[in-house]
This record gives sequence, structure tokens and C-alpha cells, in this order.
Amino acid sequence: MNHGKFVVSLDFELMWGVRDKKSIAQYGENVRGVHKVIPQLLELFRKYNINGTFSTVGLLFFENKETLLAGLPINKPQYIDDNLSPYNGYINTIGTNSKDDLYHYAPNLIAEIQKFPEQEIGTHTFCHYYCLEEGQTIIDFKDDIKSAIEIAKKNNIKITSLIFPRNQFNSEYLNVCVEFGIFCFRGNEKSWLYKAVKGAEESIFRRALRLLDVYINITGHNTYTDQYMASLMPINIPSSRFLRPYSSKISFLDSFRLHRIKSGMTYAAKHNQTFHLWWHPHNFGINQTKNFHFLEKILTHYQLLSQKYNFKSYTMSDLASSLINGKN
Repeated sequence: MNHGKFVVSLDFELMWGVRDKKSIAQYGENVRGVHKVIPQLLELFRKYNINGTFSTVGLLFFENKETLLAGLPINKPQYIDDNLSPYNGYINTIGTNSKDDLYHYAPNLIAEIQKFPEQEIGTHTFCHYYCLEEGQTIIDFKDDIKSAIEIAKKNNIKITSLIFPRNQFNSEYLNVCVEFGIFCFRGNEKSWLYKAVKGAEESIFRRALRLLDVYINITGHNTYTDQYMASLMPINIPSSRFLRPYSSKISFLDSFRLHRIKSGMTYAAKHNQTFHLWWHPHNFGINQTKNFHFLEKILTHYQLLSQKYNFKSYTMSDLASSLINGKN
């Protein structure tokens, strides 16, 4: 394809994505804010002609605890670290239904996304599954994906894209994805700073360098050619940049943060490559005005690149389909 591509993906998870690291008391405001963030994102995406992928944890689809418990997979991950599994006690603490518990259910938000057919709903696995942690197996993963596919299907959604939770990409599990009709995933940046590792193997040094990379170009633009993305099956549409949320402590660096993203987008547009921006809706849960103001600057830049270089917005699955058709 002789034009650049802009991909936006969101890891839609609510508390299921942070429960092993933060409590509702610590992070609940961010999660509650998602119920305002997603409708606003949908309107903003439509305004700027952005086709996004909302990669959704399967547990969010349920209306109540009874149907949720009935829909759990047969085989569940037996992590060595019990805290990593939502099935070891935590799941019993959630509320009885989606009206009473805004932290663990989101069928109304999923229905809202469905009203915008230009947007895609993909999977972030069923339970926010960690594919590199010790104790889990490919059989557990297969049952997890099966449950994610089934609950989406009950809501008239066909799942064709996957984002690995905590970016724990595991190449051994790609055949499972293909088996269930998932033909694309979000891989990690090429740099060793972003190499997929177990949680226990993550170092403060790597985290510090990734933070610096948000503001200063350490690892390059992380843009990708069609040939690179189409070299795997499922199609690999790797991350280019995490959209770090607003922080009052380091807001004086926001001009660098914006330039880092815009320069990568511009490079992709000029060289007919793909730039993939991602974040979690809960990152925007607080400081919403400032976060959306920053995002709108990015989307305004996208419009300029679209007009000047024919830079186009794609969902993950739409881009993968185009790449597959190009190969054929």
C-alpha cells in the first residue's frame, strides 16, 4: 500500500487489568472515569475520522455475577504467583451486577462502541491472561481465548484481533489465535527495552529508560513496513508509542512528549509505514480535560498528514486484512 497507516488501539480492561497491582481504593477514580472516557473517545474519533481497536477483556461483557461465573473457562491459569489470577478469591469480591459495580462490568460501554461501526472490538483475552508467567499453559490459554470468543459472539461481535495483556507476547501461542480466527495481534517494539518479559524479570532500569523514551528519541520512531508486519501469521501490527497520560509533576515536559509522537507519525506518513499508538481508557480516567486536549493535538496532526501525505487510519483487523490481500 503506497501510503502511511495510523493505528490506534486501546486496552479496555477496567479493574481486571490492574487488580494485581492496585486496589479500588488506590485506582478506583481512574476506572470509574472510563464510563465517561469511552463515549467521549468515540465522538472524538468520529470527528477526526479515526478507526480504533478497542481490545476488550471478556469478563467486561457480562451483565451480572451469576452469568459471569457461569461463563468462566474450564481450565484456568495456575500461576505460581496466586495474586496474578482473578480466580483465586478476587472474583468472589466483585459486585452483583453492572449497575452496582462500575469496576468490573461494562456491557453498556461495549454496546456503545457497537453503535460506531467504524470502530473494532477485539480481545484482550478473557481474564487479562498473562502469557509468560510461570504456571499457566497453552491449554489454559486456549480455553481462555475460547471463552473470550464465545462471550463476544453472544453479543454479535466477531473477534479477529488480540492484544496480549502486559504486552507479554508469546509466539508459542500464535497458532491458538489462528485456530480461533484471530488473524492479527499487537506485537512489541523492536528495541530490547520493550522485549516481552515476565513481571518478575522487569527491571527498574528498563522502566526508567522507557520513561525517558517517551520524551527523547532513544529507540527510534518504531514505525513498520508492510513487509515486516506481514512476515508473521497472525499479522503482527506492533506498537510504536504508548500514550502516557497527563501528570502534573512532569507536565513541563509535555511539549517533548507531543513532539515524540508527532515526529513518529510524520515519519510513517512520509515513508508509507505504520505508526501504532496505544493506551488504556483508564489512563484518561482522571485529568480528563488535559488528556483529551493532548489527544486532540495528536488527531489534528493526523488530519494534516492525511491531507498532505494520504496518511490513513485503520483498525488492526482492517489493516491486517489489507496486508493479507496484498500478499495474495
